[in-house]
Amino acid sequence: MQFTADTKVLIHGIAEPLAATHSILMKAYGTQVVAGVSPGLGGSERDGIPVYDLVEVAMKDVGPIDAAVIFVQPYLVLDAALEAIAAGIRQLTIVTEGMPPMDMVKLIRKADATETLVVGPSSPGLIIPGQNILLGTHPAEFYTPGCVGLISRCGTLTYEIALSLTEAGLGQSIGVSIGGDGILGSSFAQWLQILDEDDTTEAIVIVGEIGGSGEEAAADYVAEAIDKPVVSYVAGRHVPKGRRLGHAGAIAANLSHKTEKKIQEAGSSALFDLDIGTAEHKIKAFKEAGIPVAERPSEISKLVKKALK
Repeated sequence: MQFTADTKVLIHGIAEPLAATHSILMKAYGTQVVAGVSPGLGGSERDGIPVYDLVEVAMKDVGPIDAAVIFVQPYLVLDAALEAIAAGIRQLTIVTEGMPPMDMVKLIRKADATETLVVGPSSPGLIIPGQNILLGTHPAEFYTPGCVGLISRCGTLTYEIALSLTEAGLGQSIGVSIGGDGILGSSFAQWLQILDEDDTTEAIVIVGEIGGSGEEAAADYVAEAIDKPVVSYVAGRHVPKGRRLGHAGAIAANLSHKTEKKIQEAGSSALFDLDIGTAEHKIKAFKEAGIPVAERPSEISKLVKKALK
C-alpha cells in the first residue's frame, strides 16, 4: 500500500459540485491535493488548488502525482482514468456513481496491465487516519488512528462502523469502501492481502452486504492465506427474500471458485439451491472460514477486542 503523508493527489473533475465540496475537506484533513483537472478551466484556481485542462499539463507544472480522485460524470470516467494511468498515476479512487459496466471492464484490463490500484466506482474512497490521507468523501471526524483495518462495500455503513470503533477506543489503520457495483476495481481479497502485509494493521473488519459473491471469495481467501484476526458483518439479513439493495452489486452474482465447483458437481439447478448472494449464504461462508460474524454493527467492536486478545 503506497500511501504516505507525502502522497501527492490530483482531483479529476474538480469543478463538479461534489468535488468542489470535498476537495476543501481533503485539504483540511491534511491531504496534499496539488492539482485539479477540468477541461476548459485550465489556468484558474479552486480554493487554492491550481486547475489544469489535462493531467499531463498538471504534472509538468507540479511534478509527479501519486493518486487521482475521480469525480467526473459517469460516461467520462473511463477517459479520466485512462488519462491518469497514461500519465503514470497508479492509484485511482472513483467516487462517481453509474459508471457503465463495459467501461469498467476496459479499465480493469488496463489497470491489471499497468499494476494500477483502483478503488470504486460508486465509492467514498479511502481514509488513512495515521497519515492524514483522505481520498474521497469519508467524514474524517468519525475516524482516529489505530490498528483496525476496515474494508466495506457500503459507504455510509463504513462511516457508522468507523464511529462505533472510535467510540470503543479502537482506532483504524485504514477505512476503505470498495464500492457496491457488480464490477469493481479492487476486491475484498485484494485489500485483505494489502492489510495482511501492512505493519500498522493488527485486525481486519469486513463489512459485506447481499448480492454478488465477493464476501464468499473473501472468506475463502481468509481461510487460505490471512494470519491476522478477521471479524465480519453482513448487511441485509432481514431483507425479504428476492428483494435487492440499491447497488448494482446486489444484482450481479459473480461466483467464487468454490461455488463454481459446487455448481459443476450439482448441475445448473444448484444456482437456486445455493442461495447465492443472500446474507445467509455469506454468513455461512464466513463462519465456515472461522471468521466471527456480528449480528449488528454495534457488536463489531466487541468482537474486534476479543480477537485482539
